[in-house]
Amino acid sequence: MENSKKSLKPKGNFLKGAGIVSAATMLSRVLGLVREQVFAYLFGAGLVTDAFQIAYRIPNLLRDLFAEGAMSAALVPVYIKERANNSEEAAWSLARRLMSVLGVTLIALSILAIYFADHIVGIFPIEPGSEKFELTVGLTRVMIPFLPTVVMAAIWMSILNARKKFSIPALAPSMFNVLSVFAAFAIVPFMPRFGLEPIYGMAIGVLLGGLAQWFLQVPALRYEGFRFRFQFGVRDKKLLQVISLMGVGAVGMAATQVNVMVNSFLALSQGDGAVSWLNYAFRLMQFPIGVFGVAIAQVTLTQVSDATAVKDLASVRDSVVRSLRMAFTLAIPSAVGLIVWGYPIISVIFEHGAFTAEDSYKTTLALAGYAIGLAAYSCNKILVPVLYSLGKARFAVGSSVTTVAVSIALSLWWIDKLSFIGLALATSTGAFVNTTMLLTFVARNAGGFYWRKMFSGLICCSVSAILMGALLWFVWRTIAADYWAQATFFPRFGILSCGLVVGAVTYWGSTRLMGLEETRLMEGFLARRLWKRADENKN
Repeated sequence: MENSKKSLKPKGNFLKGAGIVSAATMLSRVLGLVREQVFAYLFGAGLVTDAFQIAYRIPNLLRDLFAEGAMSAALVPVYIKERANNSEEAAWSLARRLMSVLGVTLIALSILAIYFADHIVGIFPIEPGSEKFELTVGLTRVMIPFLPTVVMAAIWMSILNARKKFSIPALAPSMFNVLSVFAAFAIVPFMPRFGLEPIYGMAIGVLLGGLAQWFLQVPALRYEGFRFRFQFGVRDKKLLQVISLMGVGAVGMAATQVNVMVNSFLALSQGDGAVSWLNYAFRLMQFPIGVFGVAIAQVTLTQVSDATAVKDLASVRDSVVRSLRMAFTLAIPSAVGLIVWGYPIISVIFEHGAFTAEDSYKTTLALAGYAIGLAAYSCNKILVPVLYSLGKARFAVGSSVTTVAVSIALSLWWIDKLSFIGLALATSTGAFVNTTMLLTFVARNAGGFYWRKMFSGLICCSVSAILMGALLWFVWRTIAADYWAQATFFPRFGILSCGLVVGAVTYWGSTRLMGLEETRLMEGFLARRLWKRADENKN
């Protein structure tokens, strides 16, 4: 066990980079919640919604595996080394080859998937020929082309991040949510005129959102000097290295995504609505991960890749521990808040139109199961790319395979005892198994680890979050719960807002009293940003 007495204050622009990505991702996640609100209002939770979620899950699973996580973990380190060791043009050439090869391959795969969509949907336990089956097949055919557009967007995002340009890539997902909301009001109402279910309008919105997410990044990449032309060179060693890492990375990062797919598969046995309850809960749980987990992971990957390129393992350990402590600081209170106040949060956000109070209650149960693993999910977002940057992808793969096996085994065991709630709990348990293994592997390959520093942050955040949760539970049980059932939207929103403020102040104050370093760092960062903004306004 290695301990360190030196301060692990951020080096370079860690907080600035993470802050930019967090702010942009916050906008995207807020818009994502608006999209889910609109979806819940129009379609609720039932047969039609379940069909859409299964159809969307097929291209989205591949997107999650090959685009969001694996793409960055594979491309960023290789791109940075190519640019540093060879030339700018060599790095651009690598990007052009990757885009050309993946673009053509994914278009061909999409055509095949559209043709064989009924066979793909047939994998799920949906009765062939039933209304749900036919609707799922049709929606799958519409949304399959979403995959190549979003993978191209992920390539461009990775290149910009490698060049330390974080704001535009982080804003790109917002366009997906904007176009989805647009589709709900501008396309959905017209679907019956073409003899189609209204839900097909949301599927078209998915396609438009994927294209917008891609094209938003065009000006930023052109400004950096990139010009696209078809350039294959499929035998290029660097290209093969990136593709190989992507394939391995897809397995290494598959744990959560495969578990979600398995949950959808098993939830179909629990009747109409179960898939939707799990989906709404998972989306809500992903909100804090998207705001800070992904942001911290993206900035950490760039810093670790730079340090690895010059074999500076001390800086690698420093970056990883700082990132984990920051993730604890934000993820642990978020998890406790979602567990204790999940019902009022879900009621205010989703309980409108076709989404009933019963749907709110069932979604709350699923959310509690998922939220237990929130801190682990956030840590895994950080740790997996670190192993790829260190050239130890096989450890991430082994951890992922073990995690999937544990989660599936628990899902099969708990579904009979706890219904769909057991599926969410199994996913969270698997996330903790994954974190434990990944931490061990990172420590082994980074020449040690600052365990004491990491655990001190974990304990401080946990104690403060428990105190916050106890207060929120007391407020709900003694004041808010009885009044909630009779309250309309605005009183409910007021109660929820007051509860969140009380919780945030309690947690922040507790961590401040306990001397958590990250609290002071964020206070200082925010103060500097406010002073800078004030000076700009004066001038």
